[in-house]
Amino acid sequence: MKDGIENLTTETGAGQWGTALAMSCNLFGIGCTVFMVRGSYDQKPARKTVMNMYNATVHASPSDQTEYGRKVLKAMPGTVGSLGIAISEACDMAINHKNTKYALGSVLNHVMLHQTVIGLETIEQMKIGEIEPDCMIACAGGGSNFAGFAFPMMGRKIRGKTDCEFLAAESDAAPSMTSGKYKYDLGDTGGYTPELMMYTMGHDFIPSPVHAGGLRYHGMAPLVSAALDQGLMTARSYSQPDTFRAGKIFAETEGIIAAPESCHAIKAAIDKALEYKAAKEERTIVFCLSGHGLLDLNGYEKFLSGKLEESSV
Repeated sequence: MKDGIENLTTETGAGQWGTALAMSCNLFGIGCTVFMVRGSYDQKPARKTVMNMYNATVHASPSDQTEYGRKVLKAMPGTVGSLGIAISEACDMAINHKNTKYALGSVLNHVMLHQTVIGLETIEQMKIGEIEPDCMIACAGGGSNFAGFAFPMMGRKIRGKTDCEFLAAESDAAPSMTSGKYKYDLGDTGGYTPELMMYTMGHDFIPSPVHAGGLRYHGMAPLVSAALDQGLMTARSYSQPDTFRAGKIFAETEGIIAAPESCHAIKAAIDKALEYKAAKEERTIVFCLSGHGLLDLNGYEKFLSGKLEESSV
């Protein structure tokens, strides 16, 4: 704002990051334009409403608002979109509009750094509860949620101060860590970003339109990818019905309806607990509940009615 920036552009999958930037821009009197992946835009109309409440302009991506969006629509008129496409549109608008900058919500190193406030707070909470974790679990799409939660404790593991395991739970609609290749690839579909060393399904990969829109990214953050490559963590992918089933169990037992993304972490935590139980090992699992699912009830309704789609590649 002080540098004369009048508008920020960004992408969003399920809408959480778009909402965060919209709220921040509103506080500072900066315009905010959000390109929301079309699949999520159609599934979660209330997310758009929330962003509009913070005065953001929201477009379903691919859109007719950018040259790249129009190009994609012409080639794939019925596409549900992807985060890679939405990133390209946001970059396109920033390049072609005066006093406009692009703000990324995940993947790059500086985002991982800012997100570690989650893990730092978790460590303080565990101190209060006198908890020493044996396994820490979080969902991962682009990587910022997992890195933010796990990296502070992972730093202790690197320094030899803990034997904690770290497990990232991803969607099998976009299983970059469990099925992708570790190589240099573009961070977006249109080629506006630099190449990044990461686990990737390929920058032109378009996942099925699962309700966990925040996990529909073709690649994984370079720092998270490096941690996986170096054996500091492991990853598992889960199907959409299995994660919603885990979310139902969590709602029944804890009274909390979790976001579809968070249900992946819940599923991983349940599986890990059962593994420890079968081995007759007493272990402490800490997982990240990264969002509520009160704006995702359409997905839960499909699950309850037996109409929820599979999510494999």
